Amino acid sequence: MGPHPAVAAIRLAVRRVLHDVLTEHQTDPTTAPDAPRPLVLVACSGGADSMALASALAFEARKLPVRAGGITVDHGLQDGSDNRATEVAGRMTALGLTPAEAVTVTVGREGGPEAAARDARYAALDDAAARHGAAAILLGHTRDDQAETVLLGLARGSGIRSLSGMAAVSGASRRYRRPFLQLDRQTVRKACIAQELAVWDDPHNSDPAYTRSRLRHEGLPALEKALGKGVVEALARTAQLSRDDADALDTWAADAETAVRDEAGALECAKLFGLPPAVRRRVLRRAVIAEGAPAGSLFARHIEEVDRLITGWRGQGAINLPGRVEARRQGGRLVIRQG
Repeated sequence: MGPHPAVAAIRLAVRRVLHDVLTEHQTDPTTAPDAPRPLVLVACSGGADSMALASALAFEARKLPVRAGGITVDHGLQDGSDNRATEVAGRMTALGLTPAEAVTVTVGREGGPEAAARDARYAALDDAAARHGAAAILLGHTRDDQAETVLLGLARGSGIRSLSGMAAVSGASRRYRRPFLQLDRQTVRKACIAQELAVWDDPHNSDPAYTRSRLRHEGLPALEKALGKGVVEALARTAQLSRDDADALDTWAADAETAVRDEAGALECAKLFGLPPAVRRRVLRRAVIAEGAPAGSLFARHIEEVDRLITGWRGQGAINLPGRVEARRQGGRLVIRQG
């Protein structure tokens, strides 16, 4: 008898990702002929999604020329979190993952508790990948997580890029891979039950103090009650369609940016005005980030204010932006610099 259908589904999803990683590793011209097998890490919190992912990685890696390890991050936000992280690392070791380590981080305050914890977590994962020379890090985000991300982007009003949700592949050197974006949370949890995997349910995931928790337990159920089943699937499809459109517009903007600069490299307002609004705003965003504005702190309202220097010029002064960057119109040119 074969594995439980849910177990088969998660293993297939991971197998596909591992084949992609292997292909990229083997075709990379910088890979030496005698290079060791690529290392793939799983980011594991101990929850159902990441434990299912860790189990599938351990199983599939045994059949492929891939080394498999795991990292769990202790955010230090709950009593006993250090002991829990040690326990999760032990579970990964028991699955056959090597290395399997717990990393402690200090969570700041910038951007709110959820964003600060996420920033600290990804910084720790990036550091772990560098220390161990990992080719990829697997993340356990499911289709349900994708739907929540799309709704959060819609609520922020940050444009089509925020509606595109999480990419299946992201990060520097295509580091982060999300095998479960096409699988729902229930399938992943069933896989844990079928394999008798011990999982930990983070109380933060049900704490109404957190926006994503309220969306998960109140917002999405209310939408399904009002609109019927299939909302999660529809939102996930919206994410993919939005990502395709956003990628195309980003490419257009990258090509257009050269054409709207003068010989000295300054942005010409008249040429910017002639661009379609979606392309122009992307050019402006790229220019502001290039001058030092943090991308994560740059919202649609910031770019709209800069855009008005082009489309609604009334002699207004400089626009102050995150990262101590300012934008002003001067002599028919848009000047963006750190102040």
